[in-house]
Amino acid sequence: MCKRHKNDRGGGRKAALVWGFLEGSRMLFLTSVIFAALMTLADMIIPQIIRAAIDNAIGGQPPKLPEFVIRAVDAIGGFEYLGRHLYIMSLALMAASCVRVISQYMFRVTNEKASETLVKTMRDRIFSHIERLPFSWHMKNKTGDIIQRCTSDVDMVRSFVSEQLVSILRLVILLVMSITFMLSMNAPLTFIAIIPTPFIIAYSFKFHKKIKEGFKECDENEGKLSAIAQENLTGVRVVRAFGRERRERDNFEKQNKYYTSLWVRLSRVMSRFWSTNDVLSGAQVMMVVVVGAVFCTRGHMTAGEYVAFISYNSLLVWPVRALGRMLSEMSKAGVSIDRIQYIMDSKEESDSENPKKPDMSGDIVFEHVSFAYDGAPQMLHDISFTMKGGTTLGILGGTGSGKSTMMMLLDKMYDIALDSGRITIGGVDIREIETEYLRKNIGMVLQEPYLFSRTIAENIGITKPDITLGEIREAARAACLDETVNSFSKGYDTFVGERGVTLSGGQKQRAAIARTLTQNTPIMIFDDSLSAVDTETDAKIRASLEAKFGSASIILISHRITTLSKADKILVIEGGRITEEGTHDELKCADGIYRKIYEIQSGTGMEATA
Repeated sequence: MCKRHKNDRGGGRKAALVWGFLEGSRMLFLTSVIFAALMTLADMIIPQIIRAAIDNAIGGQPPKLPEFVIRAVDAIGGFEYLGRHLYIMSLALMAASCVRVISQYMFRVTNEKASETLVKTMRDRIFSHIERLPFSWHMKNKTGDIIQRCTSDVDMVRSFVSEQLVSILRLVILLVMSITFMLSMNAPLTFIAIIPTPFIIAYSFKFHKKIKEGFKECDENEGKLSAIAQENLTGVRVVRAFGRERRERDNFEKQNKYYTSLWVRLSRVMSRFWSTNDVLSGAQVMMVVVVGAVFCTRGHMTAGEYVAFISYNSLLVWPVRALGRMLSEMSKAGVSIDRIQYIMDSKEESDSENPKKPDMSGDIVFEHVSFAYDGAPQMLHDISFTMKGGTTLGILGGTGSGKSTMMMLLDKMYDIALDSGRITIGGVDIREIETEYLRKNIGMVLQEPYLFSRTIAENIGITKPDITLGEIREAARAACLDETVNSFSKGYDTFVGERGVTLSGGQKQRAAIARTLTQNTPIMIFDDSLSAVDTETDAKIRASLEAKFGSASIILISHRITTLSKADKILVIEGGRITEEGTHDELKCADGIYRKIYEIQSGTGMEATA
């Protein structure tokens, strides 16, 4: 019982999710349903016109039609008159056919428009939601799988809603009206016609679970295949640099082979389902044709009724067979909705009840901060220090020591547990600062700079929508990039390839620095962002920063002592702990790791050894 209630709640949440996505397209879908109903009504009327023509107009038999139809026929001369002027019956058939064609056209137009509106709404909302999800969520989910959920799964939901769900009303009308007309003509033959229906429905539901599980496995593995392709395409330089083309191709082919085998296995299940369904449906049609012919020869039904009954039976078989397809599509759509719901149910970043916007030029204080990534050993251990506002802080440490993690915490990319210390800016806990305001006032150049597939000017000016070329060039000059860009044939209109692959490592870093400088924020973080430039350019950039942004609080993370030497305070991080703290002159005289690195990089250590 608990499991059933849980499934009921899950179904309700799915329905609520789809209903929310339908905002803006509900009236269009309702209009398409109305035209589908008109189309179905025309399908119902056409066999009755044929029946009346054969039995009443030509055969001269007493009409078995509704009273209002008989009165309408009598008004134009009766069935004898129609028998002498069969073109009138032909015109009635043409009119009903025209209504059906026009209704079908309008159904397609409104349905397609509603369907595309639905897709747009879904993609807009999903993308907007993804952008507001925490950085930690993105680290847990592969980009290729997220893309697959936003494309293939969205299309699957669109297909189900527009092609299957909208047709439900038409199927109901077809079933009800077909059986009603069939009962009015011959009840025994109607019962014979509906005998296979329960078996087909039961058989369809039996396969529903198998098909759903199969589609879920296929969908998940398509996401894995997309992730492999996405990682290899974005990391093509690394793949080729290490000669891993064959290895990566083998990995892709292995996953692709497994993914293909899943579809082949599912196709076998679907083939058994459809072929059995076709056999049952064919048997039903054969029974109706044979038994109906016997009834005709024995006078239990007229020729017109027999022809009309066969037509209605065809309309009855179609929705019953369509039920199987609908269950199949429902299985696929259910899996896709689950995968989309996972994204939409993921909790967005949120601020405190009354977020603050303090002066960001104040002191930055870490108070007993400890941190561990999910499922990983503790990264930071009781970090405490104070950085005066408007000063420069240097951070030195080995790979994996926690330098970048400290900056991620300062920018609220990850949340600090309540019992794991706090970070304040100007005396205000960053938990209480509005996240958007905080990040707008912290300029960060990441360790691995990311450039978009746009021009150099667009990449540098991406932080300000109304930025001028003069401001872009000023920031580029401060980052020692202006001269390099001017040497390109298209200058700042030079198009940068995906992830900046057309630029060198140093050029990408300088472009990322220039992009940060356009923000002119009170806090600037340079996370080992000068590692790919030579020492001369490094010195020029630091001089530009000091001259242009002397009042800003600047954090420099680097492995170069020369980069850190002018900092007001330097922290040495080892194993997630602060082991040394002081100025350059103080630390190079102390007997610690800073002094050892200084001697190695300056050459004094080797000279002493020699």
